[in-house]
Formats: sequence, structure tokens, C-alpha cells
Amino acid sequence: MVVTLIVVYILGIVTALHAAMTARTPTGAVAWVISLVTVPFIAIPLYAVFGRNRFQGRVEAFEQRAKEMSNLKTNCAQHLRPWQVPEKQCPHWFQATQDISQHPIVSNNSMTLLINGHATFESILEGIAQAKQYILFQFYMIRDDELGQKVKAALTKRAQAGIKVIVLFDEIGSQDLSKTYVKEMRSQGIEVSSFKPNQGWLNRFQLNFRNHRKMVVIDGLSAWLGGHNVGDEYLGRNPKLSPWRDTHIKLEGPAVLPIQLTILSDWYWATRKIPTVNWTPTASHQNNQKVMVFPTAPTGSLENASLFFVAAINSAKQRIWLSSPYFIPDEAVMKALQLAALRGVDVRIITTGKPDSLPVYLASFHYIQKLCELNIRFYAYKPGFLHQKAMLIDEHTSSVGTHNFDNRSFRLNFEVSVVTVDTDLANQIETMFEKDFDNAQPIDPDALKQRPLWWWLGVKLSRLLAPIL
Repeated sequence: MVVTLIVVYILGIVTALHAAMTARTPTGAVAWVISLVTVPFIAIPLYAVFGRNRFQGRVEAFEQRAKEMSNLKTNCAQHLRPWQVPEKQCPHWFQATQDISQHPIVSNNSMTLLINGHATFESILEGIAQAKQYILFQFYMIRDDELGQKVKAALTKRAQAGIKVIVLFDEIGSQDLSKTYVKEMRSQGIEVSSFKPNQGWLNRFQLNFRNHRKMVVIDGLSAWLGGHNVGDEYLGRNPKLSPWRDTHIKLEGPAVLPIQLTILSDWYWATRKIPTVNWTPTASHQNNQKVMVFPTAPTGSLENASLFFVAAINSAKQRIWLSSPYFIPDEAVMKALQLAALRGVDVRIITTGKPDSLPVYLASFHYIQKLCELNIRFYAYKPGFLHQKAMLIDEHTSSVGTHNFDNRSFRLNFEVSVVTVDTDLANQIETMFEKDFDNAQPIDPDALKQRPLWWWLGVKLSRLLAPIL
């Protein structure tokens, strides 16, 4: 028993040294060091799951087939070159984000805004039915419910017609997905895999890293991306959270290729397979929208998602309108929002008024209170659960994607968004936001001050847990 105690405390000290050298913030380092040294029996398992801030092994795995992966990236880049927008025609802040994204802004795209689940899945299922070569289908969450069965039937029908179908999902998001569902898809020739974040002995406890992306690509010609998952609640069938408010986009044009590359990179990590796909882009004849695909992941030295939002917010001259179910920004994003408000930018942020996670919901009020002091307007969406992730900057720049406004999306999740420079699409998103504001209740900063002490205690305690929520 004594020997066991000594070993555990030594392991706690060693782990504490690791935390001191690798933690993202001084506050986090101090918290981990104290807990690992004083209560190692509890802290060591928690640190194994929640303490790491970089996804390990992906770079090494890609190097195993570096030539093939390099060819994929090269093919994508070469085929996009004729459509790449000259730097002088891009907003100045795009240079930094383009370097982070590693994908250029490309022209001749057409974007269709899909508001809520019925419009989204009607469009996706129509696209699946029209597939001629292959379907790449990736979602954080797939449920074995009515919508899940409908999707499975549509994918099965195309697989039976000789179309190659690939399905990828996240273990945590799809933890309730039945083995029978997966088995039935495989029996019909569909290739199915979970993301497998814990591959390799060093990654055994990497359950804190999740692939939160939701993307579909058909034949390399059309793509879908946004906030919806495959589940009945996204069609408004969950009485507690309905009506569900969410947004997806359909994209046609050269910008489909970076989305395709993002899916294939995730598929390669999960399976070590690289399928043959179409890398010849087709320009849209409907619009000439300028688009940049922005995937982020916890694999590099930079916090790309946070940098993206800081760059976008700092670029705003007239307005910043944001929508996210969770609002737990980091310090850099907080300062960017504060500076925007101080220079007179119209900053409006809409979040949900009907939460699916009480700790996350409470934690957001710590940040809301601080920003309300600068006349930033917050809205609580009231009809149901607001899950959309959208942003509108000034008169022409907008984004729709999978990034929430929280630590998990900024640092721990695999995410992706599409940024568009186009006045017409920005006008459509403006109309969408205005309708959401009409269906929301403004958050009154004076009313917040009147909340009882026990409520604020919950807010402050929840805020401490924010980094792992």
C-alpha cells in the first residue's frame, strides 16, 4: 500500500511537470499542478482525458503515406489555381486567415442558404439521389431514428446502384448509434468508420478530442456544410428543444474541393485508406461568389479557430452579428469584441434561450455580463434551441459552419466553416439574422444584476469548468 502511494505521488509530480510545460494558460497550469500534486488519484485520470491540448499522432500517420497525401493536396491546389482570387481583390484580413486555412479564396461558386432541418435534409437527400460516382458523408452525430433510417435507405439505394459511399462519424457524438445500423450499411457495400481519435497507445485517452464536422460531398461537384446532425431533433421532433433552429449551406463550384480534401483527410486518419475521387472543379454558372473553406483542428502549434475569429472581428467597420448556442470566448476573442464595441461597431450576439447543457449555458453569462457593459447587444432565442453557427461582418462577408463560440471549438474539436465574400449572400444572412432577433428576447444587463446570489455562484462555478465542457 505504501509503495503504491509513493508511486502514485511520484507519477503525480511527473505529470504536474508535464502540465506546467504544456498547459495553454498560466491559470490552467497552476490548477493542474496543484491538483496533480495534492490529489493525484483523482487528477491523473482526469489529466489523461482532459489535460492534453494537442491531438497526437495525426502528423506521423500522414507521413506514413506522405507521397499520396501530398498528391491529394497538390491536386487540390493545382485545380484551384485558375479560380484563385488575386490578393488585391481580397479583404486585407484574409491573407492571415488564408495562411492558417491553407486554402485560397476561390471564385465562381454558388451558395444556397438552407434554413432549418427540413430544407437541409431535403437538399442533401436530393443530392444523394443524383450521385453518379461517389458520396462522402461525414457527421459528428448520426442517430438510428426516423431521419437516420431515411438517410441510411438513401445511401443504401445509391450503393446498390454501384455508387461508392463513404460514411464517417464521431464516437462521442454518435455513441448511441446501434451496431446493427452500422452492420446493415456495411452489408450493402457502404464503407463506414468512426473517427477513431484514440488510435495508438499514446492516444488511448484522447476522448476529449472530437470531430465535430458535418459535411457531404457528391461527385466532387456539390457539397453541404453547417450545424445540422443526422437526428430527429434537428427536424424539430424533440419536444424539450423544439423548434430546433439551425443553418446549413449547399455549395457548388471550385470551393467544393477543399471540403472534399477535409473529409478525405479525416477518412485517411480513421482508415488509412485514400479513395479515388474527382479533382476537376466545375465553375458555377449561377453565381460568382468568392469562398474560402476554413477547417481547423487541434493538431498544430497555432490556435487557428481563435485566430480566425479575432481576425474577422478586428476587420469589422460597421457590424458584427454572431450566432452560436454556446458563448464562452477566450481572452483574445473577448478583447477583439471589446475593441470592436469601443470603435463603434454594431455588435449583436444571439444565443439560445433554451439550453441543452445547463453548465455551458450558465458559464456564458459571465462573458455576457462583461460585454454588455460596452453596449454589445445579446439576444436569447426563445422559440426553441438555437444551434446555428453563423457570422456576418459588415456588408459582404459571412460565414456558416460548425464552429461554436467556445473553448472546445476553438481548441479541441475538428471543425470547418465556409467564409464567403458576397453581398447577395450577406443580405440573405442579414434577413435570416433579423428574423432570429425578432424571435429572441434582448438580454437586459440591468436584469442580470438583479439575479440572486446562488444563480451567480452557479455562473462562476460553471465558468471554471468551461475549458472541459
